Amino acid sequence: MRDRLRRAAWTVRAALRRRDGRTAFLIGAGGYPLLYLASIGHLALGGRGRSVLVVDDPVGRAVRQTRPFSFEPVARVVVEPLVVLLSPLDVAVALVLSTLVGANLAVAVAVWRSPAACGVEGSAGLLAGVPALLTGATCCGPAVLFALGVGATGTLLTAFGYATPLTALLLFGGLLLVARSADANAIRTGG
Repeated sequence: MRDRLRRAAWTVRAALRRRDGRTAFLIGAGGYPLLYLASIGHLALGGRGRSVLVVDDPVGRAVRQTRPFSFEPVARVVVEPLVVLLSPLDVAVALVLSTLVGANLAVAVAVWRSPAACGVEGSAGLLAGVPALLTGATCCGPAVLFALGVGATGTLLTAFGYATPLTALLLFGGLLLVARSADANAIRTGG
């Protein structure tokens, strides 16, 4: 396992040495936290003016879960036109996932741009980032099921709470899988 982790890290580093890999990483790592926070309802449009409101006992409330893998906000920050509910642990989850999304995108772009670098189809790497987009199901999944009229059971609704760790595992597994067959030297040199 240690060898697979080293190989994955080597593949990501090789992808990040390329300009297109760095660009893909920055787009994924920079954009994903915004999408994640919006999907769990902690980032929205409609704020007016500027204000900061911090709750009483922010440390105690920061570790209080609102649902699986989601935590209570400790501050409300308004900077027109945005409203941000700040939850340090949710921000940490968003940053971990965004790093994985960025790494997957960097490797996917590098493999796609240099197909000889990998034993899989060049476009297969682009699918590696798709699971991250499913993380929004943590809070929005039940609403989508309701809107579509699907009679979901309590067990199915509970499963949506575990979309976040499942996404992290799929993203990490995707990196390990691509790194297993990728040639980091070919990725780095574009050949």
